[in-house]
Amino acid sequence: MTTTTPASDPQVSVRLDVWLWAARFFRTRSLARQAVETGKVEVGGQRPKPSRAVRVGEVLRVIRGEETFELEVLGLSDTRGPAPVAQGLYAESGQSRAAREQQRLQRAAMRDGYRPPEHRPDKRARRLIQALGDIDAT
Repeated sequence: MTTTTPASDPQVSVRLDVWLWAARFFRTRSLARQAVETGKVEVGGQRPKPSRAVRVGEVLRVIRGEETFELEVLGLSDTRGPAPVAQGLYAESGQSRAAREQQRLQRAAMRDGYRPPEHRPDKRARRLIQALGDIDAT
């Protein structure tokens, strides 16, 4: 039951959780289903069920971790294929892409200046760290 349709046939549909899995937004179908159930996916501004039918031309908003994707469905598939094929199933808006890039730059700037320790703490440093943690306990 493999379905891959071009944008010219809007009558065919695929379950939302299956489409998200096939388009490689989530690693497993159960993760896609869980994301839909917890409100991390919107279709046309509404919160759908995982079994909702996705049609070509619909607008989706997908939140995955700290990233938000706003996309339009260009094709349908119920099988997970290679990444280039999966990327052909949707088109991300330029506004969404620019916002994700800006957020990525902000996260990188927040990390700037942090230096991890050069080595593991020795016995004395571990005791100091433990003592600092006990300050709140008193």
